[in-house]
Amino acid sequence: MRLHLCAVGRLRAGPERALVDDYLQRLDRTGRPLGLGPTTELEVEDKRGCGMKAEALLLGKVIPDGAALCVLDERGRLLSSPDFAAELAAWRDAGRQDAAFVIGGADGVDPALRARADLQLSFGRMVWPHMLVRVMLAEQLYRAATILARSPYHRV
Repeated sequence: MRLHLCAVGRLRAGPERALVDDYLQRLDRTGRPLGLGPTTELEVEDKRGCGMKAEALLLGKVIPDGAALCVLDERGRLLSSPDFAAELAAWRDAGRQDAAFVIGGADGVDPALRARADLQLSFGRMVWPHMLVRVMLAEQLYRAATILARSPYHRV
């Protein structure tokens, strides 16, 4: 199952970019034998500043048709890492070819796009900067692959 990180905004060079690249490289090595990957990052920008609806239209253009859709949202479900890994495995095992993970803009994800999601996922009730959410998502995807591979990276 191909994985797509779909985000509003560009992640420029710096420590966050280095962390995302590191976790995605690890994910590629660990996930491919498990049927997870490759992972692509798809970035969109609403240069006119038209808000959530405009961002949702741009995101809709990069989300693959038929993809399992996970939207990162502070109102979403709180999952443990093993439960998140199980969600990924269930999508893969159901024959989903793609899974898209959406990180919205400063105002969040448009309610219509959020309503389409197979999973609304929260990293807690706090609001996180989008660049850190991308790092945390990349790490959790890698962690999910290590859980499914029964690697010692994730300790209980």
